[in-house]
Amino acid sequence: MRKYLFLILFFPITLFCQNYTISGSVKDDATGESIISATVYLKNNTKIWAETNAHGFFSLTVPKGTQTLITEFTGYIPDTLVIDATGNNEIEIRLREPETTLQSFVVSGEKSNQNVSNAIAGLQKLDMKELNQLPVLFGEKDVMKTIQLLPGVKSNGDGGGSIFVRGGASDQNLLILDESIVYNPSHLLGFFSTFNSDAVKELNLFKGTQPAQYGGRLSSVMDIRMKDGNNERYQATGSLGLISSKLLIEGPIVKEKGSFLVSGRRTYADIFLQATDEYRGTKLYFYDLNLKANYKLGKKDRIYLSGYLGKDKLGLQDLFGIDWGNATGSLRWNHIFNNKLFFNSSLIVSNYDYNVTVNFAGNDFLIHSRIRDYGFNEEFQYSIFQNNNLRFGSNTIFHDILPGEVSGSLTAPPLQTQRSVENGLYVLDDWKVNDWFNFNAGLRFSSFFVLGGGYFYTMNDNHEITATTYYEKNDIVETYNYIEPRLNMNFMLNDAQSFKASYTRNTQPLHLLSNSTSSNPTDRWYATDNNVKPELADQASLGYFQNFKNNSYETSVETYYKYMQNQIDYKDGADIVANDQVATQLLEGVGRAYGIEFFIKKKTGKLTGWISYTLSRTEKKIAGINDGEWYNARQDKTHDVAIVAMYKLTPKINLSANWVYSTGNAVTFPTGKYYVDQRIVWLYTERNGYRMPAYHRLDIGANFILTDNRKFFSELAVGMYNVYGRENAYSIRFRENENDPTKTEVVQIALFRWVPSISWNFKFK
Repeated sequence: MRKYLFLILFFPITLFCQNYTISGSVKDDATGESIISATVYLKNNTKIWAETNAHGFFSLTVPKGTQTLITEFTGYIPDTLVIDATGNNEIEIRLREPETTLQSFVVSGEKSNQNVSNAIAGLQKLDMKELNQLPVLFGEKDVMKTIQLLPGVKSNGDGGGSIFVRGGASDQNLLILDESIVYNPSHLLGFFSTFNSDAVKELNLFKGTQPAQYGGRLSSVMDIRMKDGNNERYQATGSLGLISSKLLIEGPIVKEKGSFLVSGRRTYADIFLQATDEYRGTKLYFYDLNLKANYKLGKKDRIYLSGYLGKDKLGLQDLFGIDWGNATGSLRWNHIFNNKLFFNSSLIVSNYDYNVTVNFAGNDFLIHSRIRDYGFNEEFQYSIFQNNNLRFGSNTIFHDILPGEVSGSLTAPPLQTQRSVENGLYVLDDWKVNDWFNFNAGLRFSSFFVLGGGYFYTMNDNHEITATTYYEKNDIVETYNYIEPRLNMNFMLNDAQSFKASYTRNTQPLHLLSNSTSSNPTDRWYATDNNVKPELADQASLGYFQNFKNNSYETSVETYYKYMQNQIDYKDGADIVANDQVATQLLEGVGRAYGIEFFIKKKTGKLTGWISYTLSRTEKKIAGINDGEWYNARQDKTHDVAIVAMYKLTPKINLSANWVYSTGNAVTFPTGKYYVDQRIVWLYTERNGYRMPAYHRLDIGANFILTDNRKFFSELAVGMYNVYGRENAYSIRFRENENDPTKTEVVQIALFRWVPSISWNFKFK
């Protein structure tokens, strides 16, 4: 009896009716662009549904007979298609946007409750249409700045390009662009993001339990997919702003078979600097380029080629200069074996480097550093039966890190190159068991091989070197293996309410060494070796989700606890910049992060937007720091608030505003001073025992549609960053009072007060 009861509860298989599979793709009707995360379901049975994968593919098992399919995606008109399911079917579904942007159009449907019904806890999807309405610094639409307005995601203030997710450090976020890792996600020291929003199709942020296909980071995964390009007709999109401009061109290679996309962006603050005597010869700009092409080889095969190139340049005439940049590339092949089995294979390369040049007082030298990856991914997606999808595959990355080398008049031996291989094997199952329970469960096996090609030293408990051994280039110095379980569970109370619970274990073999909270282009990446172990984190979370008024309002409350091992911090006075024995400067211990996140969002009507609030704590406990007691991590912020509002004043005028508030970062300030040889030496007692001043800011913006017809669209976007001129602290330093050396002064540096912006956005359709 129990066996039959199990079958009834857990296997949605009709015993007396034959089932068939409907598979295919969902695309934008106007551009041919594949649509990710579109929902396909039966009109007479909404419990039978599927979601398109990262390449727009879906597979749906339906009972025999005439079936009506509904396809939905936010911002598109739902599609209705009648299918005669007397055999397996392969179809292509095209979704259309509303005829004109000047009309009010609301997409609603029975499957628009994905935030409630999706099994994955802590998943945030960024709506690219909302992004275009928000006011941001310098008027540049920025995915990284928008992500910082969501609960559980914190920034480091003005000029900060890093994010901190659920207590994690900036290097504990995996940022991938079309499967390639991006190591530095910012331009101009954080004022701009690496990711050009015009070229981005979708952004998914996993801040809770990461699905098993992702690995190598403790805190979050930001998976960004570029647009494929219009395969129907040629288009051009761009904008002209005060200090930056960009242009995107896309079109078919062969109509309905292949397409391309080219997007470029450049700032030109340096042009204005050349007009002044004081700053003539100064370099201050960045440029980046996104490239993508795809081609349909046959009915079941398609290839994709993606690339990104970005470079920043800062310089003071010929005396000093620094440039840094990312370059990524991926070649992907999709193959459909049958209507249930989908395959993706990728070759990936990623490179981040920086160069520092000095030509001053007879010194002429160059400092160069880089981290380069070569990767290979393979993944299979198999639809086992209705509402049960299996994914399994592997990831391999070869890391090649050159910490630094010097050339020119100043000679110094280069720091030893670090070579390693990171592997992952995974399997995960996404299963809607019944009407009230579904889960996403996975298992990942991670291994990390430290490769030779230099000298490796052994340390005692006091971090003193006791022995040194040379390993040949292909020798394996050390191996680390870990099993990483991942589990997300969703308990549906009804179509509008659910509880979600999750648990995950993550490991991280790469570490970013930095003396500041803000990420700098010259921060040093350091790979796990025989002394420094991979970081580990176990996170559990629980959340309640509820929608109101036919899914017009989304609300959620999530709480989490994360315990971290092998956490790194520095000895007092540590030298981490040009040290080939940097492990002797590092201390390891444990960490913990816990908090609660509140979120409410209004999705429809003239007034839309959201409110997010995060209450959290992040701490470390490391022998040798603060007498071995718990202390605040640098990225710890107790309170974090964001209020975002967008209002459609008229069909041609959109207004927007956002207000943010956060507790200041934890920081180490001196508690006293003494003199040595008539020089001040500051006395520090407690690590991260003080706080920077609280940060808050109001931004406003307005978009005015100038032209909108079938051939051309243009709008004027104006905004004001930091409306009430708050001088938020970028840094704080201490110095002697010039008139009374016995007194100490505190000097606060702020970057911005009021920053107006104006840009003209256009699109040739």
